[in-house]
Amino acid sequence: QVQLVESGGGLVQAGGSLRLSCAASGRTFSSYAMGWFRQAPGKEREFVAAIFWTGGSTYYADSVKGRFTISRDNAKNTITLQMNSLKPEDTAVYYCAADRSLTKVRRTPDYWGQGTQVTVSS
Repeated sequence: QVQLVESGGGLVQAGGSLRLSCAASGRTFSSYAMGWFRQAPGKEREFVAAIFWTGGSTYYADSVKGRFTISRDNAKNTITLQMNSLKPEDTAVYYCAADRSLTKVRRTPDYWGQGTQVTVSS
């Protein structure tokens, strides 16, 4: 069982940066692939980024590639999403996710956080 708590959301102007964090409970954190999803108003939840257990492999949606960076610290049971060059279309609730499968964590992860709001003004 994994519990996830996001933090770091807020309001930022276009072109600015935000850093999201996700704290995970559970002693087996290092055996889980981790990811971020987002859901904008009136839209379906979509994959943003994922990272392998060791942190050696990362995956990004085309819409955020080159602007967002996912990382993890297994010693602190945390992952982060550094978001740069933010655009109004990045406005959404961002969710942290976890799954033992790197494939599933990018599609239908077993565990979700409660979400944190990111708003980018133009």
